[in-house]
Amino acid sequence: MRILRYLIIFLTTVFITGCKDSPNQKVEPNPISEGNVAPFKLNYAEGFELISQENLKILKVINPWPNADKTYNYALIPKTDAAAFTFNESEFDGVILTPIETVVITSTTHIPALELLGVEKSLIGFPGTDYISSKKTRALIDTEKIRELGKNEGINTEVLLDLQPEAVVAFGVEGTNKSLNTVQKSGIPIIYNGDWVEKTPLAKAEWIKFFGILFNKEKQADSIFNQIENNYKEAQKLAVKAKNQPTVLCGAMYKDVWYLPSGTSPEAQYLKDANVNYLWSETQGKGSLALSFEVVFEKAKNAELWLSPSYYTSLEAMEKGNQHYKEFEAFKNKEVYSFSNTTGKTGGVLYYELGIARPDLVLKDMIKICHPDVLEDYETTFFKRLE
Repeated sequence: MRILRYLIIFLTTVFITGCKDSPNQKVEPNPISEGNVAPFKLNYAEGFELISQENLKILKVINPWPNADKTYNYALIPKTDAAAFTFNESEFDGVILTPIETVVITSTTHIPALELLGVEKSLIGFPGTDYISSKKTRALIDTEKIRELGKNEGINTEVLLDLQPEAVVAFGVEGTNKSLNTVQKSGIPIIYNGDWVEKTPLAKAEWIKFFGILFNKEKQADSIFNQIENNYKEAQKLAVKAKNQPTVLCGAMYKDVWYLPSGTSPEAQYLKDANVNYLWSETQGKGSLALSFEVVFEKAKNAELWLSPSYYTSLEAMEKGNQHYKEFEAFKNKEVYSFSNTTGKTGGVLYYELGIARPDLVLKDMIKICHPDVLEDYETTFFKRLE
């Protein structure tokens, strides 16, 4: 499932696939602080909601994957009051005793939420630990606090059942993972997370509140998200002051098709908020556009910047992949930028882990690349110029 997810990201976003052939480096962003906040609420995310029903809280996951035909309902019961609750469990897709203290997650995008909430030690199993970049969580892996669970599409159920986590937070494509079905039948609740399906960067980041609910850290999650949101909006205000809007090309060829984001995608939203002239900003549609090389070249051969050229980690690799790439002005001027070289020590791509949780850092990267004078002293977190 991990490889499948990378392929999905390739086909649906500008920041198009991952690569593990990268330097052993990791950029550590500044931590988010805590603070006093208002009661739990959602401002952007549409894929989940929290409903209070007498003494029972219900977590509803509405859209865990594109075109999902079912809403998943989870009953949340405080551990201190569990003995007093009586209700029909068959009405729910899972019963969660909160706060959960041990968890298995299945996507690297969930790692930052655990760390920001200070509950990373609750993680006891993960499929594909080499994909994890964070130094903090890697230290837990290295000391065998987190067990390897194999591949996401074929989780080692024997190990997982031996761990007996209180919940498994799953990344789903169609809800057909046989391994997870086996786990659920054993009595361990499977909770689907659909952060990647959201339509805007801030909506995706707001899923930290999903984890706040599970760990009884709703106020802390709200506080953290508020700071990320404020950082994002402040960066957006700085970008508006830029004097020019450089033209931008995104993506690259995959087989015979050039995939790049539609003008209504979350990736195009980043470019809009960074105040650039994305050449396909007026297009409509979900996810990616699928175009021919000729169509892209005609429109973008003189683009000033080229962002996220698929999995390539150097200009030389790009030229070997397709000799026609060198005909673009951005390639000739070495104005090509990618996140593929920013990885953890075992090769996991940092953007695939931290990018969803920290859209403020992604936007600042865009602004730094497109308007260097606006964030003069800023060093990018994810994107680097290809050499």
